[in-house]
Parts: sequence; C-alpha cells; structure tokens
Amino acid sequence: METHWDDLRLFLAVAREASLTAAGKTLRLDPATLGRRMGRLEASLGATLFVKSPQGYALTEAGVILLDKAEAAEAAMRAATSTLSGAQSDRLTGQVRIGAPDGCANYLMPQVCADLADRHPDLDIQVVALPRVFNLSRREADLAIGVSAPTAGRLTVQKITDYRLHLAAADSYLAQHPQISTTTDLQGHRIVGYIPDMIFDRELDYLADIGLPRTALASNSVSVQLNLLRAGGGVGIVHDFALPAAPGLRRILTDRISLTRAFYLIRHADDRNNARLTRFADDLVAGLRVELARLEAHA
Repeated sequence: METHWDDLRLFLAVAREASLTAAGKTLRLDPATLGRRMGRLEASLGATLFVKSPQGYALTEAGVILLDKAEAAEAAMRAATSTLSGAQSDRLTGQVRIGAPDGCANYLMPQVCADLADRHPDLDIQVVALPRVFNLSRREADLAIGVSAPTAGRLTVQKITDYRLHLAAADSYLAQHPQISTTTDLQGHRIVGYIPDMIFDRELDYLADIGLPRTALASNSVSVQLNLLRAGGGVGIVHDFALPAAPGLRRILTDRISLTRAFYLIRHADDRNNARLTRFADDLVAGLRVELARLEAHA
C-alpha cells in the first residue's frame, strides 16, 4: 500500500503529542478515526510505529526512523509552499504562529504584529503567550522567542536584542511606606515577583540575583506582576519596555540595580530553507528591535 503525505501528517501529530486525544484536538479529528489511520499506516509499512500504553503513544525504533523522514518531508512541503507563494506576490500569506514569553507578547509584540498585519493583509499571525519554553519539535509554534539560547535540539537561534530591567513600585506604594535609598532598605518592603518553583528559565530568577529570596506576592505571569505593582502591592523587577504601559509606576535604585537580558528568535532547523518563514522572521526581528528601543526611550 502506498504511503501518502496525509498519512505522514497524521503520524507527525501523534508522534509529537504522544496521544491520540491530544493529536486529534490539534488535527480536529476524532481519536478513534486517528487510531484507525495509524493502524493502517503500520499495516502499509509492515512495521510497528508506536508502543501503546495508558500513558500514551511512545515511538518504537521504527517510529523514530519514520519521524525523521516525515519531518524532512514536512520541511520540504513547507519550503515548496513558501517558494510558490513568494513567486506570486511580495505579500506574505497563510498562517504563522509565534510562541513568546508573556512579557514580550503583551508589551512588545502587539505593535509589531499590527504593523506586519497592515503590510500583509492576507497573513494570519497568531501569538501564543505562555510563561514557559515552547517545543518547536512538536510544532507548538512556527517560531519562538526565548530569554536564553537553547543548546540542545535541532534548532537555529538568532539573538534579537538586549533589554533592560529595573526595580519599580507604584507612586502610591512609595508614598505610604518607608523611603528606599539603598538595597538594604528593600528588606523592609513587600516584594513582588515570580513564583519560585515556576521560574522556567534561570535568566528570569531576578530576585535571587539581587539577594531578595522572599516573594510576598508572586505570579508566573509578568503581566500579573505588573498589575500587582500598579495596585500598590510592593516592589518588583519590571521590564523597561513595559513601563510606558504602566502609568504610576516609578523606577527606583536605578544607579544600584540594573539588569540586562536578551531575547532570542528560535526556529526549527528544518525550516532554514523556508523562504516565507525567513522573510517573516527578518521582519519580526527588525520590528522588535525598533519597538523595544522606542519603548525603553520612554521608560
């Protein structure tokens, strides 16, 4: 029996999700139907591709081999589609999904994506804001923005730009609490920050870097932290690029505490020849650099 691209597409989803139910949601396909399709694929190849258990679908050795071939075929299809689309128009079309930390997604991405949408009206841009690392191998997104450069996996990494962070608090909070003139004074103040065991990247462990281990008000979301500070919740680390969106917050101890981090654009290695994604990535990076510089200038 001949194996078609559609069979490989369904196989990729099950391999990446390790579950018929999860893959079915991604594909909008009934899990029972998907299970039958995987059974037909195994029969056509004369090989067992999955070990089924209550924990899900794990790849066999044959499944791992097919995964490599299927991902290569997927990359070829993406590249071909990109080339044909590009030959028809200077405009980008189709759908692009970007995974980004919620701080970047909330305070940097909107203006950049709105500009891209104006320039490419047939392009659908999806921004997935989650406080965690995205798995591009499972195709959770076409592109991802990270706060550190991954060292494992078949990925390509490009540094976008550095960004700065400082301590900040609401004017209302500062007016009602003891003056903060030195870092020692911070010990007497309520601290806002990340939930310690939900910090998904060492680069985000700001408070440990400045010797403030206790977090009285915490969230895994940068946006929630910012709103806690705006409500007079205490003192915390804030991205300079987020401050224009937070009137009433004031940076403090800027001459004593100043942090620098970086954003990285991360892509699957198989997409290096995808002209459409490359062009989008170039525009995205350029836009993010301009927008970050604009916002930090108004911090």
